[in-house]
Amino acid sequence: MNAKLTLQLDKETIEKAKKLAKRRNQSLSSLVQNYFHFISENKKPDKIKISKNVKDISGIIKLDKKVNIKKEYKKHIMEKYS
Repeated sequence: MNAKLTLQLDKETIEKAKKLAKRRNQSLSSLVQNYFHFISENKKPDKIKISKNVKDISGIIKLDKKVNIKKEYKKHIMEKYS
């Protein structure tokens, strides 16, 4: 049984989502429903194959041990999308 859901998103995100739905020949509602279904399955993602180039450059940046990478990344994302 379907139920109505109201979301508040910024206009740019809505327009991008509408364009994506149109490219996929599906409604915005079905796009959102499929996404919610996907993330609610709690499946672990498949292992990602790392290219040789990425392996070569990984570890070249040395950070202070006191830096909380997850916290800094979250701060970056919050600033970027706020």
